[in-house]
Amino acid sequence: MVLETLNPMHYNISSLVPDTMPVATVPILILMCFLFLIWNHEETSSIPGPGYCMGIGPLISHGRFLWMGVGNACNYYNKTYGEFVRVWISGEETFIISK
Repeated sequence: MVLETLNPMHYNISSLVPDTMPVATVPILILMCFLFLIWNHEETSSIPGPGYCMGIGPLISHGRFLWMGVGNACNYYNKTYGEFVRVWISGEETFIISK
C-alpha cells in the first residue's frame, strides 16, 4: 500500500493543475505585452534617420558603420535621409551633419 502511494504513475498530473489556469494566463499575457510595448515606446524624433524599432535600428546602423566604414555609411545615410541625420554608433545616438 505504501509503495502504491509513492508511485508517480499513480497520480494524474492534469488533476493537480486547476482548470482556472488557462483563464488566468490570458490577462497576464496581455498585461505583459502591454508593458513591453510601453517600455519600448520612444518619442518620435523630428530629426530624420533610421527608426528605433525595439533596438533593431541601432543594431542595423552600427552594423552598417562597421561593414561599410564611416565615410561610405555617412554618404549612404546622407543620400537616404538628407544632410542632418540621427544614427546610432555603439549604442550612442549620433548626429551626422554634412552638406
